[in-house]
Amino acid sequence: MSPVLRVRDLRVRFGGFEAVKGVSFDLAAGRALGVVGESGSGKSTLAMSLLRLTEGAETTGEIRAGETDVLAAPKAELRRLRGGRIAMVFQDPLSSLDPYLRVGDQIAEVYRAHTGATRRAARAKAVEVLDRVGIPDAARRARAYPHEFSGGMRQRALIAMALALRPRILIADEPTTALDVTVQAQLLDLLGDLRAATGMALLLVSHDVGVVAGNVDEVLVMRDGEAVEHGPVGTVLRAPRAGYTRELLAAVPRMDAPRTAAPTPGEPLLRVTDLRREFVLGPPLRRRAVPAVDGVTFDVRRGETLGIVGESGSGKSTLARLLVRLLEPTSGRVVFDGRDLAGLPERRLRPLRRDLQLVFQDPGASLNPRRTVGDSIAEPLRVHGEPDPGGAARALMERVGLDPRRARDYPHEFSGGQRQRIGIARALALRPRLLVCDEPVTSLDVSTQAQVLELLTDLRHEFDLTLVFVSHDLAVVRQVSDRVAVMRHGKIVELAGTDALFESPEHPYTRELLAAVPTLDPRIPHGRGGALEAPI
Repeated sequence: MSPVLRVRDLRVRFGGFEAVKGVSFDLAAGRALGVVGESGSGKSTLAMSLLRLTEGAETTGEIRAGETDVLAAPKAELRRLRGGRIAMVFQDPLSSLDPYLRVGDQIAEVYRAHTGATRRAARAKAVEVLDRVGIPDAARRARAYPHEFSGGMRQRALIAMALALRPRILIADEPTTALDVTVQAQLLDLLGDLRAATGMALLLVSHDVGVVAGNVDEVLVMRDGEAVEHGPVGTVLRAPRAGYTRELLAAVPRMDAPRTAAPTPGEPLLRVTDLRREFVLGPPLRRRAVPAVDGVTFDVRRGETLGIVGESGSGKSTLARLLVRLLEPTSGRVVFDGRDLAGLPERRLRPLRRDLQLVFQDPGASLNPRRTVGDSIAEPLRVHGEPDPGGAARALMERVGLDPRRARDYPHEFSGGQRQRIGIARALALRPRLLVCDEPVTSLDVSTQAQVLELLTDLRHEFDLTLVFVSHDLAVVRQVSDRVAVMRHGKIVELAGTDALFESPEHPYTRELLAAVPTLDPRIPHGRGGALEAPI
């Protein structure tokens, strides 16, 4: 049987930089190929080039979709190919969906453009495919706007848009990045179900080896634009030949990895009692108070790391902001070292701010793009009147593994992992006693993630830090935490020592989260059942 996609000696060059270097593979109908690698490995460029979406690049080699020579196809044929024969689901659904158009109208518009169908038929097709991907009450939700969908639902909507034209090949570029484990498992199950039902081929691009392990037939490992290993997923993951593949697998946080003994914690440094935060939502005449954090109580002891896990919307990021008083609670108490932060005026709060610091999820959004990184790190030192803030900033850069000579560079000149190190350096500038990390390694590839986690572990001991580590990644939380709190719908449903919680979870929701964690064993499928029956 001839492949539905054939790639030979593919090379993609941007000026003097070669992003993809001679990659070759075949993809047959109904089969799935996983492409994995670190940020900058060329995997997304490879995916984009299959549809000739790499504008400004020089692309050579062969890309053949069925009988179509993609690199030689005229524009009219290329338009028919995109979406019709090959569809693509991008990493960030918000940037792919028009915020001013209803979701159903966007799907219908794509269907009409390719088929010439009537408006009524196109709207019916939109509802049909939304229902097929598990959107509840599809006819009603088709009239909603993208911002009214959750992250998982928006990703399902993009998959529905891709399915409307019954493509033979679906390219999914990091489709589960930044999604919590249960939503991720549902989406991966959905892709598997659709592949089995329609016979379409799947190219799954991810930096997460665990995501591809149970969901593809073959895996292609990329590094610096080259394919360093390619073969059946079981062979590559169980007996990798390339040293780089072994390094990549070793960096993946594992649920069965041995844990280091936890240090003996001291007395509580932070006490949270019946903490509640409500947001008022809805139109003016139908406003209602919705609790994001709902009666939370716990302690954080001196020297320990408390992990907080939960799905998107569970309230964990709101809680993180309440702990450092970036948000004012609706009610309840946050007592830090004997002082209640709730209701404390800013003039009395400012001296405490040096002891309470937050590392944000997205360092690119939290760093001023017009300010050098050295200035960003030095700013809190200047505000608090510290001597030689510039010199201290350079020393902090060196401590977190950055070249201090780059202090005059701007955030966009650094990689994602480097920007996260900058954010950590800025948070450490005033030598805080409590560091709250809100999803600090989300969207980082596994090797960069491992480096940041190792850095936080070292800094915890060097700076005598107490940490609150917020994440939806349970394997990461298990690696760094002494105790773990599980949040759902704004409440803590379980709080226990890390080993006890992961080995003998008591709450059904905790067991559900643990069951959804991806495994590196390709023989174990991810969370089968519930992808369509329990929509996101």
